[in-house]
Amino acid sequence: MLVGVCDFPGSYAFPPAGYGGIERWLWAVAEGARAAGADVHLLGPLWREDLSAEWIRKPLRLENLEPGSIAARELRAAGYDLLVVGHEYPSLPAWRRVRETLDCDVATFQHNPNFQHAEGAFDETRTRLYCYSSEMAERYAAHKPIPELAVHLGLGEEEPSAVAGRDLVWLGRIDAEKAPHLAVRAAQILGRRIRIVGPVFDADYVQRHKKLFAADHVEWTGELGGRAKTAAFRDAAVFVYTYARTYVEAGAAVFGESLRAGTPVAALAWRRGTCAEAALCDRTGTVATLSPDEDDEAAAETLAAAITRTADLDHAEVQAIGLQRFDPLRHYRSLASRP
Repeated sequence: MLVGVCDFPGSYAFPPAGYGGIERWLWAVAEGARAAGADVHLLGPLWREDLSAEWIRKPLRLENLEPGSIAARELRAAGYDLLVVGHEYPSLPAWRRVRETLDCDVATFQHNPNFQHAEGAFDETRTRLYCYSSEMAERYAAHKPIPELAVHLGLGEEEPSAVAGRDLVWLGRIDAEKAPHLAVRAAQILGRRIRIVGPVFDADYVQRHKKLFAADHVEWTGELGGRAKTAAFRDAAVFVYTYARTYVEAGAAVFGESLRAGTPVAALAWRRGTCAEAALCDRTGTVATLSPDEDDEAAAETLAAAITRTADLDHAEVQAIGLQRFDPLRHYRSLASRP
């Protein structure tokens, strides 16, 4: 089977060493395809040039080709069976015109809760859309999405054996949508230290909560990648997940990353059917769901209780479940199979 994994214009490397959700998903699919014995071509100019020689890079993008051109004919002659792309591409006319000449399947994962697809972008059989949670599946019901847990990998993030870590960790982009101040307050209630890992996307948000973020129990590490990122998950007793009341998480990478490292998750949710609910079970974490009408202090207290309930879970079991549930090979086989 020949699989093409397509890059897209962006600010992160392919694959990234740290942050970058869709980029990490594409790399996980490429790794899974290789593990399944497929031939994999990394399509697009942004794939890293320092990857091992085993990876075949082809620095072209379908949307930049003219149907019938020499490059487009060569692409067709290669005989792709499957193209794996970011969620915008099946609705992009220039991309679709070339893809329709290739006679291959297309699979994409919905990583944005608000993107509007073109009518007819998916047919459920040859062009397929996958969604993480029942909440996301409902939002994209018109396109008949297939339920699937996304797997995300970065470069050099192989997980060592789990350990019973200490302290708490929160990881993600730092802004109002991700709401790490709730995790920091929950840690404060418990009298526990917490590491905040990730890039600051909204300095005004950090300023609004500066007293809380500057508290003695908070350690800021900035954005981490590779082994350091894996260690941030592995060395924690509990990973704490938060988000804002109106935010819809489309395809969270952090659940799989934490469980694969052996760290259980205490998650805050404002409604049913979320990614946290889809990703976790009672052996891997706790999802605390409360009404969005509750204030931040009530939310932090509820989250603190969830952290306490999660702390006694077995890290080795968490990792065993995580490595199976978020296995790149399993994920690739799901994407490569027609319903």
